[in-house]
Amino acid sequence: MGMIRLFEEPPEIPGFAVQMQALAGPDLMAARFLSGQAQVGILPANMAARIRSLGRDVQAAAIIGTGMLSLLSSDPSVQSLEDLRGRTVEVAGQGGTPEYVFRKILIANGIEPDRDVTLGFALALPEIALSLIAGRVSIALLPEPFATMARAGRPDLRAVVDIQEEWVRAGGEGNYPMTVLVVDGAFAAANPAAVDAILNAVRDSIEWVKANPAEAGTLVQRHDLGLSASVAAAAIPHSNYTFIPAVEGRASMESLFRAFLENTPVSIGGALPDDGFYWTRDD
Repeated sequence: MGMIRLFEEPPEIPGFAVQMQALAGPDLMAARFLSGQAQVGILPANMAARIRSLGRDVQAAAIIGTGMLSLLSSDPSVQSLEDLRGRTVEVAGQGGTPEYVFRKILIANGIEPDRDVTLGFALALPEIALSLIAGRVSIALLPEPFATMARAGRPDLRAVVDIQEEWVRAGGEGNYPMTVLVVDGAFAAANPAAVDAILNAVRDSIEWVKANPAEAGTLVQRHDLGLSASVAAAAIPHSNYTFIPAVEGRASMESLFRAFLENTPVSIGGALPDDGFYWTRDD
């Protein structure tokens, strides 16, 4: 959603015809990079690192979204992390950033995942939001805009704790990156000015979206991103859209990657990405 203005007005770059396309999920975006079809795209940071570990020359150019997870509950007896003992928490995305951020937070608070708390992964993101609204699920960890969608449908939902603050208390470096702008290394090396132009356009779109949530919400609905204008507009102020060049955000990315290494090393290729993972213009 932070890039929605570019769907309305794609950046004009001499020598290139820029096309914007919204894919249904990060797996499809990853497949584009693995096959060499994509030059620029948005991925979870861990997925970008995993693709690089598989031998594809992909580089993180910028962090464009930081921590935007909410631990929501409609159960008045759940007031703290300690109250999660013996309960089931539906988590958005097994093997992804939400799971490993949450695991790190639980462990830091003396709560053992899978023993003291059951993590549920059976539901897709929209289904978790709808299940919270319907009361079929009482506790869930959701990213934006789905957290806003759930709260709009059920006003008694509340945040149990601030996940972003708990991440820092658990030893995380700053706010964890949720989404990164990724470039194909060969394309970026051959066309650094084009990559710069794209990055500038993305940064400008993000700033515009943050300053104009109602207008951005209208564009989200117009371009069929799966949200109504009102929900999109309400979610934008909570979505932590940002623009941090990857070389400047390396510490926060590596802090997140360590959470993956502590749980499932293969998920990012078994080691921290090398220096070349962080794109910077050389000329």
